[in-house]
Amino acid sequence: MRTDSSPGTLPAREHLPAVTAGTPVLDVVIPVHNEEKDLRPCVLRLYEHLGRTFPYPFRITVADNASTDSTPQVAGLLADRIPEVRSVRLEQKGRGRALRAVWSASEAPVLAYMDVDLSTDLNALLPLVAPLISGHSDLAIGSRLSRSSRVVRGAKREFISRSYNLILRGSLQARFSDAQCGFKAIRRDVARVLLPLVEDTGWFFDTELLVLAERAGLRIHEVPVDWVDDPDSTVHIVRTATDDLKGVLRVGKALATGSLPLDRLTRPFGDDPRDRELPGVPRGLARQLLGFCVVGGLSTLLYLLLYTGFRAFTGSQLANALALLLSAVANTAANRRLTFGVRGRGGAVRHQAQGLVVFGIGLALTSGSLAALNAAGGDPAHSTELAVLIAANLAATVLRFLLFRAWVFPDRPYSTDDHQGETR
Repeated sequence: MRTDSSPGTLPAREHLPAVTAGTPVLDVVIPVHNEEKDLRPCVLRLYEHLGRTFPYPFRITVADNASTDSTPQVAGLLADRIPEVRSVRLEQKGRGRALRAVWSASEAPVLAYMDVDLSTDLNALLPLVAPLISGHSDLAIGSRLSRSSRVVRGAKREFISRSYNLILRGSLQARFSDAQCGFKAIRRDVARVLLPLVEDTGWFFDTELLVLAERAGLRIHEVPVDWVDDPDSTVHIVRTATDDLKGVLRVGKALATGSLPLDRLTRPFGDDPRDRELPGVPRGLARQLLGFCVVGGLSTLLYLLLYTGFRAFTGSQLANALALLLSAVANTAANRRLTFGVRGRGGAVRHQAQGLVVFGIGLALTSGSLAALNAAGGDPAHSTELAVLIAANLAATVLRFLLFRAWVFPDRPYSTDDHQGETR
């Protein structure tokens, strides 16, 4: 089990890290732009709520980004009147830019933000940050799309929100449910490693942060929230949606090309149970054989289903070739990751090319078996075809394992000492 941490990685999660006297445990950032009317009642309401319910020292930071009305003056008066409130002025617009600036400079171990309209019920704030304080999670988000959430908003915004999250799931394989709810929190140590990787400075900022965190294997806690839409919101929906889609394309391209250095964040904690060696768990060759058998069994099932489906529309040889090709691609990818412990995208194309060579050998074995069967039996029953193909696939499977181990993924014994995220 790892107990050390290298530069650029995160230490093991701790319960609330020690802070010096006068340092807040929680820093809640409110990004604002021309919010002179809503800012004062929002801050006073949040201050009263935190003072009544939050058991640790806290701070409220108003992050004014390039307001042209009296917002800076309102924020300054609040900071002068309330010790737990401070005001930060930025000369450029952008919610992401404001959050990056304040979070990067804050000494609080837990950082949060919320929209100035306080659309989210503040009773969800303590459940939001509690998993971060305890060390259970790395980030936390409020979700308006949870089944237990209670949300009041128009059909247009509801449709846009759900469509956007479906796009994230389909294009970036995101598993979190609500990317754009203005109610999120992050541990400071996590923020300091993630923030340099986030490029966006506007509304896509927190979506990008979440996608990178999820891809890096960090733990994201979701809290169902009660949320009431602000009918006076100044957010330009069309422009924001366009910028978000551009961000999705940019991040998707970066993830596909492997240009983001997520390796250093993957499984960063020394207390990850996947890093523990348990008695009775097979290692080395035994571990590879077990993984290969599981993947092989699933691949054979996939192959038979595909063959049966293709066989209804074409001849046995073409159905066999198509089914074997598709199942071979899936088999190589699964064995690469699960059996031989290769992570990241490095060498993936080469491995698939080598896997196709192995596929060619399997195709020769199974096609030859089918040819021999047809030559001997004329028009064999479908069940007989399947039996012969199963036998041929078993032979091809043994050969595939030997070729994978000796040629495609040489010198890859499973080891918890492998540098996380790298391929050798």
